[in-house]
Amino acid sequence: MIDCEPARAHACLAAVLAGISLVALGTSSRAEEVSESVMQKLERMESRIRSLEAQLAKKDADAAARKPAATPARPGGMAQVAETAPPAAPPAGKDADAAKNADAAKEVDAAGPKPAAAPARPNRSGPAPAAGTAPPAATAAATAAAPAAAPGVTAIPGLVDTPVAGLSIGAYGELRFGAMQNPAAGGQWQNGFDAARMVLLPTYQITDNIIFNAEIEFEHAGSGFDADDKLHGTAEIEQVWVDFKIVDQFNWRAPGIDLIPIGYINQHHEPTQFYSVLRPELYNGLIPSTWKAPATSVYGRIAEGLSYQIQASSSVEDFGGDFATRTAANTVPPFPAQYPPGIDGRTALEFSLPVRGGFAQLNDAVAIAGKLDYSPPLVPGLSGSTSVYWTPNTTPRGAYAVTGAPLGTSSLTMLDSEFRYRVPKTGLELRGEAVYVTFGNPANLRANNDGDPTDNVGKSMYGWSGEVAYHFALGTILGSEWEAVPFYRYTYQNLQTAGFAGVDPNQPTGAGQTQFHTLGVAVFPSPKLVLKATYEKVINRDPGGAQSDSMLGGVGFFF
Repeated sequence: MIDCEPARAHACLAAVLAGISLVALGTSSRAEEVSESVMQKLERMESRIRSLEAQLAKKDADAAARKPAATPARPGGMAQVAETAPPAAPPAGKDADAAKNADAAKEVDAAGPKPAAAPARPNRSGPAPAAGTAPPAATAAATAAAPAAAPGVTAIPGLVDTPVAGLSIGAYGELRFGAMQNPAAGGQWQNGFDAARMVLLPTYQITDNIIFNAEIEFEHAGSGFDADDKLHGTAEIEQVWVDFKIVDQFNWRAPGIDLIPIGYINQHHEPTQFYSVLRPELYNGLIPSTWKAPATSVYGRIAEGLSYQIQASSSVEDFGGDFATRTAANTVPPFPAQYPPGIDGRTALEFSLPVRGGFAQLNDAVAIAGKLDYSPPLVPGLSGSTSVYWTPNTTPRGAYAVTGAPLGTSSLTMLDSEFRYRVPKTGLELRGEAVYVTFGNPANLRANNDGDPTDNVGKSMYGWSGEVAYHFALGTILGSEWEAVPFYRYTYQNLQTAGFAGVDPNQPTGAGQTQFHTLGVAVFPSPKLVLKATYEKVINRDPGGAQSDSMLGGVGFFF
């Protein structure tokens, strides 16, 4: 009896036919006794073998298409480019086909079909070289009867396959709900909901060394005013640039819209990167997150665990008015009209971001920023960074005091240092950060010349924070490993230090000297999804009190 495995179908069939031929030649009398039923069985066997060959060829193609793609680390939290290698050229002939089918059958039998793995989204740890993309060619059919195999594709994380090799799309977003005190309503608690943002992250690998990245953001549930649907949101390009990967030590990011390399959260502001519902307080004005600008930079790795980025960008502007109030000459509205400051003692730099379109920047200053990121191999679990930002002038064209007197230039320097430490073999995590801002000439800041003494700005602003968190494993729930992270963060800010100068009287209320006690828990059903609950107590020196406590919940995702 001949034992025929599907992968050896041709060899078995040849042996059967050869045996029949020999018998027929040797004993013609027995050949005449071969019945019609035997011939029918042979025909059915041949048909079944061809069918099995077609099925195995299809499984071979599917297995090749479903192999998980390796994902190189990508800068700025952009989408990943899948990396695969082209298969070696197969040998020709039926023996090669049989060997290929045997290998495919063993792989399927041993492990079953392998699902495509969605590329993991990296932290925004700064620029890093990306590996090349080489999509596999279509797998040839084993025989003429076998169906053609599908070509290799690049995965869109968590969604569908894309037929465009080199393209990857990720996303992040956050939804918030709960109750907050409203200072404009005398501190009344008010319930609310905010679809804070939904962001798409397309990346396209043009070549192994040239990579396009973008971040398209929709904020507050809409892209403009819509009275019927009660929407009032925005749609904007938060990032768009092309990286040229040269060597590990030196790479170039072409001019585009990019994040200013200050602190950690400004470059890593996805909701899975921090534990509170709202972003950490230092990034809500003192560092005007998300701080982005027209920019270009160089970056690279100095040594193991040490990397750098140096960036030139459009300067922040001391103008907080509506875009439409800028003149065609790219100046502030002419006197006697008045305009709000972009830098003040209540909101810090929150409204000072430069314009990113239309050649409508209000000054010609070019700012310089530099950052060192470190993760020392000798101290496992420790990461941090030190950053500096400097601009020679923040004063917009045509700037004036409330009296109409022109305002001169004023430089701005910001220093930031932060660390994150996950104690090895424990769930304990510690974070800390300090920010310091100094102004070259506060007498030329609009806040000190706008007729409102309560928003005055001194010679400097500063803030610091300390945070402790603990990671608890919750076990497997709904097919994934859950983790709970209770945390507490203390933050202090002083936006109205000494050194006031200008036409306004020196009568700040103390609203800029603020303490934040932030307590909550973040639950991670997956590293790509987080459920949050936060209580925050706010204290300042304003005679009326801060009146801005909150109890909030949130849902965030990043993939």
